[in-house]
Amino acid sequence: MLPHSLDLDLLRTFVGIVDSGGFTRAGQRLHRTQSTISQQIKRLEDHIGQPLLLRQGRQVQVTEAGETLLGYARRLLALDDEARATLVRREVGEIIRLGVSEDFASRHLPRVLTAFSRANPQVRLDIRADLSVKLRADFDLGELDVALFKGEQPMAGAVGVWPEPVFWTASAHESLPPLHPLPLALFPQGCLFRRQVVDRLDQSRRPWRLAYASPSLAGIQAAVASGMALAPLGQTGLHPDLRVLEAAEMGLPDLSPVWFSLVVRPGGASRHHLAADIARVVGALDLPVAAQ
Repeated sequence: MLPHSLDLDLLRTFVGIVDSGGFTRAGQRLHRTQSTISQQIKRLEDHIGQPLLLRQGRQVQVTEAGETLLGYARRLLALDDEARATLVRREVGEIIRLGVSEDFASRHLPRVLTAFSRANPQVRLDIRADLSVKLRADFDLGELDVALFKGEQPMAGAVGVWPEPVFWTASAHESLPPLHPLPLALFPQGCLFRRQVVDRLDQSRRPWRLAYASPSLAGIQAAVASGMALAPLGQTGLHPDLRVLEAAEMGLPDLSPVWFSLVVRPGGASRHHLAADIARVVGALDLPVAAQ
């Protein structure tokens, strides 16, 4: 019974000596000094408990124990090479850069990832959730391969477009805050909802104040649920702790729908498979599908 597990590095040195015909040539082949090669063989022979190589001048002869070990060593090293090559291939496999709006990512992206990863385990996804205006700009710059974002109009060339209604929302459990001026929870500058709400309130000369600002959908939802502010949210951003307000009854301006656009940059079939998984999830959200 061997006292130690066989060291693959020592086995590689042993096979290198046999295949190259000597310690010096093995050192050149393995980029190691001759003294290092000698020390490694001594360690391996100490582990085995028997001599493996006999030196005859500059030549080496394999002992009977060495012949036995050689076959096992070649098989072990071949398996090691195969395993490392397989892992490297997976590591450098296809990468898809996906961008989605945060309201979609927070609630619906897990279903997309479950379906896609099961069918495409070799593909790595680099995912970014951000404001739609930034996602659109990054897609136009070629920094995203697949993207789902919102706009005032559907994007030309999109593989799928869906109109999404936008609602005024308030807390489902707390009373309304004082509405003069109107307290708002809004995303940062550049948000489609923010721009629409501010423009319409200003046009109607309805006073408002920024009560809460956050780049996070969860943050906006929490502010509204606490009763501190109202917020404009799309259907995908609704939450059980929020309720939809009737704009006319509250004296609020009506809000126009926005458009989801699903876009894919030309490339491998996996990009279109991912887009198809996204389209199935969006289609299950009761959003109408626009005619193509």
